[in-house]
Amino acid sequence: MGPPLKSLSLLGVLIAYAVYTLGPLVHRAVTTLGVLRRYPDGASVKGEIIAIPDTVHCEDLHYYAPSGTLFTACEDNADTRFKWFPGLANFDDPELASKSRGSIHVIDPKTMQSHRLRFENFEGPFITHGIDVIPDSASTDGQAVYIFAINHVPETAPSGVKSPKARSQLELFHHVVGSPTIQHVRSIWHPLIRTPNDIFAESPTSLYVSNDHRHPYAGLMRAIEDLYFGAKWTNIVHIQLDSLAAADAASDLAARVVLSGLHNANGLGHGRSEREILISSCTSGVLHVGQLPDDLETGNITIVESMEIDSVADNPSYFADPYALTPVDDRSGFLEAGLSRGIDLARTHRDPTAKDPVMVTYLRPSLGRWEKRILFEDDGTILRSISSAVLVPIDPVDELNKGGVPGARKAWLFATGFLSKNMIALKVDL
Repeated sequence: MGPPLKSLSLLGVLIAYAVYTLGPLVHRAVTTLGVLRRYPDGASVKGEIIAIPDTVHCEDLHYYAPSGTLFTACEDNADTRFKWFPGLANFDDPELASKSRGSIHVIDPKTMQSHRLRFENFEGPFITHGIDVIPDSASTDGQAVYIFAINHVPETAPSGVKSPKARSQLELFHHVVGSPTIQHVRSIWHPLIRTPNDIFAESPTSLYVSNDHRHPYAGLMRAIEDLYFGAKWTNIVHIQLDSLAAADAASDLAARVVLSGLHNANGLGHGRSEREILISSCTSGVLHVGQLPDDLETGNITIVESMEIDSVADNPSYFADPYALTPVDDRSGFLEAGLSRGIDLARTHRDPTAKDPVMVTYLRPSLGRWEKRILFEDDGTILRSISSAVLVPIDPVDELNKGGVPGARKAWLFATGFLSKNMIALKVDL
């Protein structure tokens, strides 16, 4: 075989190797980012859709079962997110961000009304993102909660000028269920909190934070992070607070990385037990199920199982079915919310008039595998963008009394997005 033929043969081997190794990654990226997914004009959902008032750009959502209410953090101002949101590498207007003041809302799933909580002992900007809600163990019957929230405040130069960089921190609040106020406990900052996306609180003094990118700013390397699923450069950080009364955000705490080697670590959620943590790898559309370490000083999070979905995977949640009579009847499962055409976000996230199609995937165990079903899908007409969804159970007896089908099981699906004009609710079959 002459030199040209040898070169062609070597080229063929290299092409075959590239197809063999990169082919599955390319196919997965095309599926997850919705490159070939198309939507006709107009809403793609039929049936009653309830728009929750006063829920502008609410990125995360949690159902608190003891009180039967939902908690969310909203940007409130429709202009801010299109000009400043570090989660989307948008640093256009730090001065606007320094004056922005989002809020924590409580939503009643019976009245479908949202109520802003009035801050106590809290001043300054509040640029909302992920949150977590846990009961205050000192209260009775879960009637008080701690709420952790990410706050993407802009960095301030010594001169007082606002920098086009973020000095993102966490805020800890305390709230008595049913009261109109929420009290600020302390702020939390550490150099390891670089690009925080979401929070998993184990207790008021022990929490986990996801860093969703190594590269915080728009550019080639950030694009590679998003599009190349082998770019496993993000991590989960554990924060241990020594005091809830610290006056300075950086004092009385310790931090360390407890899980690394993740692609686009994003939303965090509570699982089926106190030791189970849900972690989303966003643009690669993967839900990881992990176990928390027994030793907080030296132990790490262990990934037990990973499940792929066919869209971007944002904030995960777990639905615990309170009306299951038998294992066969149990509708408990995981919920993943995400963009169904994530490929468009780079050009739409600064455009207030754009649409971002959405998808909610429901995962239930069935015969030794995970059954995946689309609970909600829309072209962005009903809900522009999605980052969180939760299920609120409906009593089967109440549904039957209203003329429902015997044996049918339903729940209210609440969904919201980082660019949505309002949260929505719709009744779904389980």
